[in-house]
Amino acid sequence: MNDLEKKSFYSFLGLYIVSSFFFISLIGFWYYTAQAHSLENEIHYRLEHLADKKSGEIIMAHMHGMPLKEFEIPKDISLALIDTKGEVVEGRLVKKDITVKPGYFKTDGYNILISDAPREHLNVAYVVVQSDTLQGQLQNLKQNVLLALGLVLAAVMLIAWMLSKLFLRPVQQRVAQIERFINDITHELNTPITSLTMTADQALKTGACTPKMMNNVSISTKQLYDIYRSLTYLNFSERKEVSEPLDVKTVLEESVAYYRPLADIKRIHFDVTVEETQCIVSKSQLTLLFGNLISNAIKYSSPRSTVSISLEGRVLTIRDEGIGIEKEKQKEIFEKFKRGTSYSGGFGVGLNIVKHICEEHNIQIALNSELGEGSTFTLRFP
Repeated sequence: MNDLEKKSFYSFLGLYIVSSFFFISLIGFWYYTAQAHSLENEIHYRLEHLADKKSGEIIMAHMHGMPLKEFEIPKDISLALIDTKGEVVEGRLVKKDITVKPGYFKTDGYNILISDAPREHLNVAYVVVQSDTLQGQLQNLKQNVLLALGLVLAAVMLIAWMLSKLFLRPVQQRVAQIERFINDITHELNTPITSLTMTADQALKTGACTPKMMNNVSISTKQLYDIYRSLTYLNFSERKEVSEPLDVKTVLEESVAYYRPLADIKRIHFDVTVEETQCIVSKSQLTLLFGNLISNAIKYSSPRSTVSISLEGRVLTIRDEGIGIEKEKQKEIFEKFKRGTSYSGGFGVGLNIVKHICEEHNIQIALNSELGEGSTFTLRFP
């Protein structure tokens, strides 16, 4: 990854983890608070239940004149009885300096319930029930919640890492396509610019321009203009062109004449058969459409071969005897920045432009190609 991709990756990853940590912590705090409240209510209910049970036995023993039976107390709870004079007559107080009055409170890790339910039967004024189990339960709860949060956060970090990689992949692919596109354009511009430079230098040295020099200037200028038209269409493809009734034959013949000097360099012969065909379309787009198909046919054809162009019955076919396109690459050849081969340069936008123009004007396009035998593009005008 380059620096920009790394910055985007770690920014997304950090934002995802921080926001997830915030919400997970919020959920963990809510869960801990709810569970702690539930545990406290539970211990309060246990203490109150034991105090009421002990008070009931005291009252029953007093009313029936019977001795007070031993009361089975859970190991995690201590119980004390305080008489009317404030003395402890049974059990012990975990905190001796507590104020003895009815109520429920916490002190030094103990939950303490003081009940006056005995109503001074058997001279017992208060039942004191005490427990320190809640603190341990809350500590265990806190550890469990923190452990669960840690595991969930670890899982979220792993998911965030995978999602960051997944979401960044299209960006990386697009960046790679753009970088390759820039490199291809640089290469494509190099050829005509070098030719123009050499021709200009020769003209300056000789003091005159020969027909060959002028032909080189013309060809190089056309190559530059083709690149300019393609880039202009990519930048302004959303702008609608004005369509008008056109004779497709006339535009096609002009395109063939325009590219004939390029074909002559490779000794490529044009076999053209066209008939008048009317269609409502933008001339600039139709010229760009034909230009991309014809220039590709020349570019990928072998020297001394033939490019056959036929326009009959509203069907245009452009067939070359070039290198052809592999079957598996024919499905993606019309996608932007996709090229069927690295042979003879190009920057992978020509056929994408062709596809967009055809879709805009309801022109059906089909490709038939065999590797090593050439390619045929078929256009059916509406």
